[in-house]
Amino acid sequence: MATKLKPVDVVTIGVGLTGTILAQELASTGLKVVGIERGRWRDTEHDFAMPGVHDELKYVRNKELMQDLSRETITFRNNASETALPMRQLGSFLPGEGVGGAAVHWGGLTWRFLPWDFETRSQTLARYGAKQVSEECTMQDWGVSYAELEPHFNRFEYLYGVSGKAGNLNGKIIPGGNPFEGARSQEYPNPPLKTAYSSALFAKAAQSMGYKPFPVPTAANSRAYKNEYGQTIAACVYCGYCQFFACEMGAKGSPQTAVLPVLMKNPNYELRTLCNVTKINLDSEKKRAVSVTYVDSRGREFEQPAELILLTSYVLNNTRLMLLSGVGKPYDPATNTGVVGRNYAYQTPSSVTCFFEDKNFNAFMGAGGLGIAIDEFNGDNFDHSGLEFIGGGFIQAGSNGARPIEVRPVPQGTPRWGSEWKKAAAKYFNRNFSITIQGACQSYRGNYLDLDPTYRDAYGLPLLRMTFDRRDNETKMSDWLTNKAAEIAKAPVENECQPAPREVHHRALPVDPQHRRHRHGRGPQQQRREQISTELGRPQRLRHRRGQLPAERRLQPDGNGGRADLPGAGGDQDEVLEEAGGAGIARRGINTSTFTPLSSRRPTFFRPARCARRRKSSGSPAAA
Repeated sequence: MATKLKPVDVVTIGVGLTGTILAQELASTGLKVVGIERGRWRDTEHDFAMPGVHDELKYVRNKELMQDLSRETITFRNNASETALPMRQLGSFLPGEGVGGAAVHWGGLTWRFLPWDFETRSQTLARYGAKQVSEECTMQDWGVSYAELEPHFNRFEYLYGVSGKAGNLNGKIIPGGNPFEGARSQEYPNPPLKTAYSSALFAKAAQSMGYKPFPVPTAANSRAYKNEYGQTIAACVYCGYCQFFACEMGAKGSPQTAVLPVLMKNPNYELRTLCNVTKINLDSEKKRAVSVTYVDSRGREFEQPAELILLTSYVLNNTRLMLLSGVGKPYDPATNTGVVGRNYAYQTPSSVTCFFEDKNFNAFMGAGGLGIAIDEFNGDNFDHSGLEFIGGGFIQAGSNGARPIEVRPVPQGTPRWGSEWKKAAAKYFNRNFSITIQGACQSYRGNYLDLDPTYRDAYGLPLLRMTFDRRDNETKMSDWLTNKAAEIAKAPVENECQPAPREVHHRALPVDPQHRRHRHGRGPQQQRREQISTELGRPQRLRHRRGQLPAERRLQPDGNGGRADLPGAGGDQDEVLEEAGGAGIARRGINTSTFTPLSSRRPTFFRPARCARRRKSSGSPAAA
């Protein structure tokens, strides 16, 4: 039987990008906040020190910073007629494990959605009519506009020190930036990163074709920067070890660099690591969340009551915890009813790889998000009449750092092994770069998340089952976008280019990026780089951050998720303050999750002495 602990004001299930921001904002008002994290403590000084932090085998191949699949994984299938099987290797999504979550190993790309993205359905129907949209497509508008969210996008960028160049400043188009972006109220807090040689060639070719290239916005800071919490984020040194890795320089915007140092000193905050939440407990009417049940590293079970429960984990874990706990109505694809697990979606990535005989790109140097992009074919920035698809994507080229185990491109026709392959791999390692396309993916009735009836995790609980495949809309869009990228690839200088549009069916195994989410809306709710979306309903004060987008917008959602966790964004803090009078107790609600502890690591209740004085934990058995 679980040991019941003393109630607190707020519990965050997961201590990553969203969980740390929410905790800091709420704890600073006087609320008592407990952060529950399934993984261990991680910090820059001790855990991410050289030379071990650049271990490609450990971090890229063996996924040291990611979820332990031996304890919890997901099952995958393309459609409901197939039998889903457990994933034994991470690929197209990389849930984090440990304090900081996936924001520790993310690449740093920090895009804002286009204004069109918030009104996809209404804008598409108005411009092209209903025939442009598949009958199976379940896309919807957000129910909130870009203009309403812009101040909160802006604050998040200033919190994480995002580097970039404004293209639309208060309605005025600024040369050098993205002319297609929504109007922003301020310039980026930091100037763009340096331009890689590959990016310069891409920009020259794009300009020659009449396009308007601009630097990709990224949380890899171009200079030392102090944020509103008084935390200094260092300057990027272009080491090439960003995505999949923690930053040993402290130069990437993350919970470790932007929030945790001040949060851990707040006497109203307590962190509990190596604790796996297994259930959200509801009241007798099944309408309000009243507590969470979790298991610590010693196998002890505790119940933590709270007035506000926030699911701040990776979207897959949030969805699974809601399904396990009976929160909301599960989605039923047969009747197209229910909201939890509905509208799972993903990006539609593709690429064109260029090989050169006489150019050296020093591919081992780079940074997360270091690149130049064009947005002419993103969203509805171009006329889709007669194209038989909706949506689009951005096209970019840059250098994120090529690593010898992971990156070994060779031209078509090269033998797959042997001496000729070895010669080609050595020759072209520094003589190639890729033009990548991150395309959108619409949501469809047959794509969803539910609980697997067969497979279970280390605690005996059902795994999450993913049913997903793209449709003709994405196939046609990917072919069209990839051809546009191939045209640019042929423009700079003589080279051999290899287009790689999306595959016929989606594969969940080795692919790429990091932070995902699902949907907002009025209804119920790499070379291949992919991303997730799912719609979850929110009965009463159900709060589930970093999700809820009505269709996948081909962009990393980190800036889009982070903005909702800051004051004034209409998020949890605002509702808590309205209902609690600034520091009292709000109605019970829900918002984020995190999972599966390893059984032999650090103490369950933990506050690093270097960050804050140790004090008696309100979650210890003695305090019950």
